[in-house]
Amino acid sequence: MSTETLFHRIADYASRPDPYPLYAELREHGVVRQDDGSYLVGTYDEIAALLHDPRISSDRRLRTVPDPLGPGQDDVPPAFIGLDDPEHDRLRRLTMRPFGPPHSPGRIDALRDEISRIAGELADGFGGDGKRIDIVDDFAYPLPVTVICRLLGVPTEDEPRFRAWSDTIVAGFDSTPGEDPEQRVRSATEARRAMALYLGELAESRRGHPSDDMLSALVNDEAPEGRMNRIELMTTSVLLLIAGHETTVNLITNGVLTLLRHPDALARLRDDPALMPQAVEELLRYEPPVQMLPQRTPLADVEVSGVTVPQGAPLILVLAAGNRDPLRFAEPDRFDITRPDNQHLGFGSGVHSCFGAPLARIETQIALTTLLHRLGDLRLVEDPPPYRTNPVLRGPRHLVVEPRA
Repeated sequence: MSTETLFHRIADYASRPDPYPLYAELREHGVVRQDDGSYLVGTYDEIAALLHDPRISSDRRLRTVPDPLGPGQDDVPPAFIGLDDPEHDRLRRLTMRPFGPPHSPGRIDALRDEISRIAGELADGFGGDGKRIDIVDDFAYPLPVTVICRLLGVPTEDEPRFRAWSDTIVAGFDSTPGEDPEQRVRSATEARRAMALYLGELAESRRGHPSDDMLSALVNDEAPEGRMNRIELMTTSVLLLIAGHETTVNLITNGVLTLLRHPDALARLRDDPALMPQAVEELLRYEPPVQMLPQRTPLADVEVSGVTVPQGAPLILVLAAGNRDPLRFAEPDRFDITRPDNQHLGFGSGVHSCFGAPLARIETQIALTTLLHRLGDLRLVEDPPPYRTNPVLRGPRHLVVEPRA
């Protein structure tokens, strides 16, 4: 097949259970121009270099070629993940003040007990012996959405509203055959706007009345850079809520699926829980929740592996392909929970590296540890399981397990 259709083959839902042969094909060519004018990059060194290249923009509005993932949500201002410095740096630093070092170094670690409690309560709800469990619906989804809502300060009774909004927003990036893409994007835009308005109003209600949550800190904190305006506060809050749980759902679910497929690794983790941090890093390499970064755009003509990527062309960095590059990782297709020097691309790299990585790591470590100790010998009811349609945020839509007979 032509390499110019490689992205279409990757995006094809039939490839969702195992896109890795297509990623290997991509690595053979390094950089591949697609028939829609976009460029795919799949080798580790080139991806890492581009993630640190100031000539590469994260602002999709600068593209001169139509987006390969379809129409974007152009009437909604982008959050800082879709901006370049200096605006990206300003908003990211303002957001980091109540989230982590140096101004709030203990906030994430202080959540450990709460995360463990929530995970334990969810596991308690699994019921008795012999009951089937959907790891996604019963555990992997409610855990991170509950945590991020508590972190932001969303009232408990309003937490269920965010699942519908979030599912609709993420579906805006899907591509389902026979579906009207404009309607899909319209629905996603409306959901994003509704969530933004809710969070903006919630934050404003705390102006001058601070409490111990991130929304309160964002609206009341007076940083050297000033404060976010209302629109910035709304788009940042939506970003934190979506990014704060969607990728973690996939990481937890991919983790359970991978461990059930590798019983030796599962047994070793049960015997030696101290290996869990290393295991999570290997999961981020082996089955990353974010498979690619589709929103990069060169600000000038850029040469990558002998190929000139023109200014304004969509540039898609396929992180999952780089994570299995044999020039960077020994035996890259082998799942090894003791892999040394595991400098994967699971959280990206450079100025746009994942803002919530410390929280995602802790949540996943606690989630998998809880499941390993609460559940006995399980089997997958369906393998491969049904996957979400999104090729970027790749993970099972359901993962049903049951005790072995």
